[in-house]
Amino acid sequence: MDSAPMHIAMFPWFAMGHLTPFLHLSNKLARRGHRISFLIPKRTQAKLEHLNLHPQLITFVPITVPHVDGLPHDAETTSDVPFSLFSNLATALDLTEKDIEPLLMDLKPQIVFFDFQYWLPNMARSLGIKSVQYFIVNPATSAYFGTPRPSQGSEITEVDCMKPPLGFPDDPPLKFYAHEIRFIASFAKVVFGSGIFFPDRFGMGTRFADLMAFKGCREIEGPYVDYLESVYKKPVLLSGPLLPEPSTSTLEEKWVSWLGKFKAGSVVFCAYGSEGPLQQNQFQELLLGLELSGFPFLAALKPPTGFESIEEALPEGFLERVHGRGIAYGGWIQQQLILEHPSVGCFITHCGGASITEALVNTCQMVLLPRLGSDHVTNARVMSAKLRVGVEVEKGEEDGLFTKESVCKAVKTVMDDESELGKEVRANHTKLRNLLLSENLESSCVDTFCQRLQKLL
Repeated sequence: MDSAPMHIAMFPWFAMGHLTPFLHLSNKLARRGHRISFLIPKRTQAKLEHLNLHPQLITFVPITVPHVDGLPHDAETTSDVPFSLFSNLATALDLTEKDIEPLLMDLKPQIVFFDFQYWLPNMARSLGIKSVQYFIVNPATSAYFGTPRPSQGSEITEVDCMKPPLGFPDDPPLKFYAHEIRFIASFAKVVFGSGIFFPDRFGMGTRFADLMAFKGCREIEGPYVDYLESVYKKPVLLSGPLLPEPSTSTLEEKWVSWLGKFKAGSVVFCAYGSEGPLQQNQFQELLLGLELSGFPFLAALKPPTGFESIEEALPEGFLERVHGRGIAYGGWIQQQLILEHPSVGCFITHCGGASITEALVNTCQMVLLPRLGSDHVTNARVMSAKLRVGVEVEKGEEDGLFTKESVCKAVKTVMDDESELGKEVRANHTKLRNLLLSENLESSCVDTFCQRLQKLL
């Protein structure tokens, strides 16, 4: 390595969807000889140890999550509590402040990465430590919804969301629907722990951090990064696409056997994320859409809201009708390995960042069914409207509901060799996949990222 190894502390928000990408980044940095101190809730450590590929350089530093009224006593991450208690968990995060300061004094990192802890940059500065706000949302989301608008004051409104902020790179435009705008504007008014509004957690962190950073590469995110730098007058770094590491396990025999019954590229795989279950009517429309498509399918879903198991929520007669060609599965599934299986030709995704990346580096085509909230909607628009590498399921403008017909239509579009749109997205997907998997893309992104961090010091 050209320059001296750095010592970096990682302190992500208490959610598996944040902890995991921070650890993926830690692996990329450790591979280049940098030392990582990874702050993690103590009982959650065991869930992530298998993802630590460089234990000689990545040290987990267990921290105690303070108890807050309303939280279960053993709650440490968002996966331990319903959405209604996330704010209490954010309060618990803020209560760690008094413990984090002596911990950082003892660890003596040169740089600390954070996301939700708006109070961390000033603390780090007082200790002579540089701070990097590392976003797990994509730069387009932060650029569109996170940058100040002159009319806005401290609160983003529905009117603000209707159009992008001045100077936003919007060609072709990112269109957001009425139900999405209502949700985003309402979320901006949510008090998210310790009496602070949700957008202010990010906004204050951005204002005081030494620099901002995102997962991604310039080939995809470049225009949004340039825009953010012009707005905030500070460096915005890209850590590379954080491509999934080759799996150390093999696909379970039951899936090898089942998928092996179908010809190459013929199976539709649907995985709808580990959080945020669907309502029953949408759960059923999704399954009925898969049935209607006529393709063999494997749907990995959580039970819909109000149900203990997926079996009790299935459409009437569904199992009998799809017997032999369709499975609705309620357990954990090896998503990365299933996407790599040659029988899988289509992936219906909720558009989480990790799922999008896993889909892009495989040959299966993408059907985009974004879950409301986070950056899933922006991911879907960038993939469908800007990069044109997937097809989004049509939803109602006002209510955001999809139908079995709209699910079936999207699947058939990407699976039909004769569809003009299908041909276009397949060709674009192949180009982007080749770029992401090209020999030097990710390594040069991470090398540049490390050089920019060295410059900060």
